[in-house]
Order: sequence, then C-alpha cells, then structure tokens
Amino acid sequence: MTTEEQKRAEDAHGPILHIPMTMGAVTVVFNLPGITAGQLKLTSDVLADIYLKKITKWNDPQIAQINQGINLPNQDIAVVHRSDGSGTTFIFTNYLAKVSQEWKDKVGNATSVKWPGDIGGQGNEGVAGQVRQIGGAIGYVELAYATQNKMAWAALKNAAGNFIEPTLEATSKAAEGVTLPDDMKVMITNSSNPQAYPIAGFTWVLVYQKQTDCTKGKALVDMLQWAIHDGQKYAAPLQYAALPIDAVSKAESLIRSITCDGQPLLK
Repeated sequence: MTTEEQKRAEDAHGPILHIPMTMGAVTVVFNLPGITAGQLKLTSDVLADIYLKKITKWNDPQIAQINQGINLPNQDIAVVHRSDGSGTTFIFTNYLAKVSQEWKDKVGNATSVKWPGDIGGQGNEGVAGQVRQIGGAIGYVELAYATQNKMAWAALKNAAGNFIEPTLEATSKAAEGVTLPDDMKVMITNSSNPQAYPIAGFTWVLVYQKQTDCTKGKALVDMLQWAIHDGQKYAAPLQYAALPIDAVSKAESLIRSITCDGQPLLK
C-alpha cells in the first residue's frame, strides 16, 4: 500500500500488516514469428526506451546489438500495457523507475500510470490477448499467463549483468541476499543477486493487526500460518515462487503480532 492508502485504512481500523504469501515474476512477452522464448534478449535501458516510445522498430541498432545472430524484422513495435490498475503494473513500473531516470521523472511508479502510447489491455488476459493477436507486439504479464498461453518471453539483463529468463527459481533468487524489513513492505525489483530475474515481487495479504471478532481472527491467523508453511507447496503448480526462508520468518512474526482483545491469536 502507498503511505496514503495505509493512512486511510489505519484511520478506519488501526494498524495494518503486509503479510507476504508468495512471489511472482512479471514476464516481458512478444510476438515475433521464428523467435522463441528466451531467444530475444533485452537490457533494462532498451526495455525502458521501448515503453517510452523512443525505440520503435524491432531492428533498431540498440536491440540488434544485444541480439546478434537473430534476424530481427524491420517492423514497428506495438507496445501493449495494462489499461486497468494492477499489482503487475506496479511491479513493472517500479522496475522501470529504478533502471531509467527518464521513466521515473516522466511516468513514475504506480498501479496505474499515464502510458507514453500504444495499446491497452484489460487484465493479464487482455494484454496476453493483444500480444498474441498483433504481430510485432510486446507486453508484460504474470508468468502464469505467459506459460499457459505458450507465449515467447524475453531474457532480461539483471543488475549483475546476466541475461535471465523468468523461471520460478530465478524469481525466488530475487529475494535472496536482500535485506528484508520487518514490516515486509519491500520491492525486490532489479535485485543484485546474480541469479535473480529482475522483474519480480511479493504478493501480500493485508490484515488488520487488531481483530474485533476473536473467532474469525483465530481462523484467519490459522489460515495465514498454514499458507506460509504447508501451503507453499501449491505455489509452483500455479507458476508462483515459494517464499524464501527469511521471508517466511518475517511473515510468521507479523502473524504472531495479530491480536484480539489484547491477546495474540496464534498459539
């Protein structure tokens, strides 16, 4: 939550917690016949310039330089973005704002931004559909949508200089070697881990720390405790990455802080 969102929520019902549940990758997908998943390589500055509409052709010298040996077409790049507000957009624009000062200054980081141009799609499914239908398109979707729709994705150059594909293992690596704050309000895009995929982030459950119904509160904390432990085995089949051990520890501490009538609900 933004500071403003958190203030409004806390003014209504008191302190609110960000409890991490899993990790997801935001995948850069494209539609270029003959070029398969992982074959196309993109650097952070090139990706930012594509979304800033400064690079408009697939055979632009900046793209060709990092994709030698690939036959890039003299074709317009159709840039697809989310038309609705979303966490996927928040993670994607957070990454672009970190790697491009121009993006940070002109567009910024939010769940919904004023895009420099081209095509909007409603939801991950809308973006995926537009990219699949439009030749020369590029877009960003959750890993699950890219996998389920058998879409080609780009390998991205991470902060350590390695080109990394959006695998579950590379998603988990984004949170390893990173100092995680106790409140778990943290963005892990552009991770310094050499094996990390650079556009990754946590998903959170937002919970009021002080529960007013003790029976419902107890059921809630029991569910959350299950989710960060036994429930993690269900992440991978859904194309999400399990929480690393440090994140599990932080999450459990947050769950243990949830109370009702001044008493902790997790026994």
